[in-house]
Amino acid sequence: MNEMMPVSDIATPKLPTLPDAQTVTQVTHWTDRLFSFRMTRPASMRFRSGEFVMIGLMGDVNEKTGKAKPLLRAYSIASPSWDEELEFYSIKVPDGPLTSRLQHIKVGDEIIMRPKPVGTLVHDALIPGKRLWFFATGTGFAPFASLLREPQTYEDYDEVIITHTCRTAGELTYGRELIEALEHDEMLNEVIGEGFWKKIKYYPTTTREQSAKMGRITDLINSGEAYAELGVEPLCPQNDRAMICGNLAFNLELKAMLEAAGLEEGANSKPAQYVVEKAFLD
Repeated sequence: MNEMMPVSDIATPKLPTLPDAQTVTQVTHWTDRLFSFRMTRPASMRFRSGEFVMIGLMGDVNEKTGKAKPLLRAYSIASPSWDEELEFYSIKVPDGPLTSRLQHIKVGDEIIMRPKPVGTLVHDALIPGKRLWFFATGTGFAPFASLLREPQTYEDYDEVIITHTCRTAGELTYGRELIEALEHDEMLNEVIGEGFWKKIKYYPTTTREQSAKMGRITDLINSGEAYAELGVEPLCPQNDRAMICGNLAFNLELKAMLEAAGLEEGANSKPAQYVVEKAFLD
């Protein structure tokens, strides 16, 4: 895969005409497999950072009925709860029913959204701790893009560790640039506290292309290499809390690792020490 320079498109939104539709305000293509986009947010919509919504486009017209149905998929909201717009981070699947079309959206296009946010990657699903781990693969970084810009994250924890494992170095660009921008975000530094971003430890790795750090995060944790490089103690139920968002195999492997370390899975109805986003498949 060849890394592509991010390409952005920004314009003034127009009023939506489709039911439950919002207008695309910005599109950025990060690589030939990944893109992000921003769109208008309904004035009445409320959500917790880390949640997801159903979004999509209209499908083809059925020849028998003459009607079209919307193609909807669950997408984590990458923008924080206080943002005036909604941001999403997506993979491009050439033959995917939705993403084969979604990757071609432009500023001014309309996106259908069901404004009923849900999800488990929220602070309410965790009991208090000292250190918060975000474990992500690919576009599983999206909910953490929201939580990394959420003031409560830094109010609740002394340290925030974000691990992001991708196939190539170019696929780390979205997350890296977002984290680097926090240092210069005047509003967040004022609201959360000057230098809040110093609580973050960012640990990006690749599995197929040479980069500063190669390897699967699960292997690097099991070997103790990740702990040594991050300068932290191994996971323990007294201090550590975790959120997981990645492909199914990754989620299951990390769940087993966390439970072996003594952490218990939580939920909105019963907060505990770690949570997994079951709706996301990278």
